[in-house]
Amino acid sequence: MIRFFRKTGFPFKFVYSNDYWMVDLGEHVFPVEKYRLIYEALLRQGAKKDDFLLPLLPAEEDLLLVHTPKYIKKLKSGTLSHSEILTLELPYSPELLEFALRFVGGTILVAEKAMEDGLAVHIGGGFHHAFSDHGEGFCALNDVAVSLEKMKQEGKIERAMVVDCDLHQGNGTAFIFSKKDYAFTFSIHQMDIYPAQKPPSSVDVGLWSGDGDEKYLNALRSDFPRLYKEFQPDLVFYLAGADPYEKDQLGNLRLTLEGLRERDRIVIEEARNLHLPVAVLFAGGYAFDVKETVSIHLNTIKIAQKIQRKYS
Repeated sequence: MIRFFRKTGFPFKFVYSNDYWMVDLGEHVFPVEKYRLIYEALLRQGAKKDDFLLPLLPAEEDLLLVHTPKYIKKLKSGTLSHSEILTLELPYSPELLEFALRFVGGTILVAEKAMEDGLAVHIGGGFHHAFSDHGEGFCALNDVAVSLEKMKQEGKIERAMVVDCDLHQGNGTAFIFSKKDYAFTFSIHQMDIYPAQKPPSSVDVGLWSGDGDEKYLNALRSDFPRLYKEFQPDLVFYLAGADPYEKDQLGNLRLTLEGLRERDRIVIEEARNLHLPVAVLFAGGYAFDVKETVSIHLNTIKIAQKIQRKYS
């Protein structure tokens, strides 16, 4: 068990809601209980209740910054077609809609807090497979895209970067921002798995089954901090997926725990060294033992904590 937290406290806020795990998905590979387990672990390690911020539900006009009115109407009325539900890969229910909406609110809030404090952590978020007009791959709404667009429309940022280190390519996010020069999308992912069609991000790094720590980290180091310096974003959304892990059920990149920690260090430290605010989102994670997924996300928090203490 990680003991780092109790000794030093947290130099940033967390965003979390019990709605994140109170949806019933039945027998499903998506471990919604990880959100509760992370929250409880942080409390045991010394976090206080006021370290956690409760997200509000987003306004419909916020959703419409990204998603089509037709799609939002279908979601809210429960009239998705059978094929749309199959593509979403989640059983539709009113609780699922609440689940998706709350995450959007959470990523809006975590972006605002990151801009205020330099870094904030969303215990959730990163639903990068949702397109404007449909959901895919466990993602009903694209919380990252909505948050980025809202921050842009409200004049809180001019430019933002999405650094997507989930196992899977962020196809929805890449497509949504493909013609918008104020958003830079970076994705490092396994090529020979879902999604079959990968719309181009601003920069895609495609790796292959079994590539492991060395190839992954060398590729990441070749792009960071260079891309930060070239694009100069006002805000970084970091999707710290736990699914590149060597024991994940859905992939085979074979990153070790140490490799994942180094990934987190590179992405977060290089951004903070340049005084770029970072909104950390946890994205995917499907280890056979959910406790391992939880440990990976806690490690991300530990890395963030160590780095952010230098700037607080």
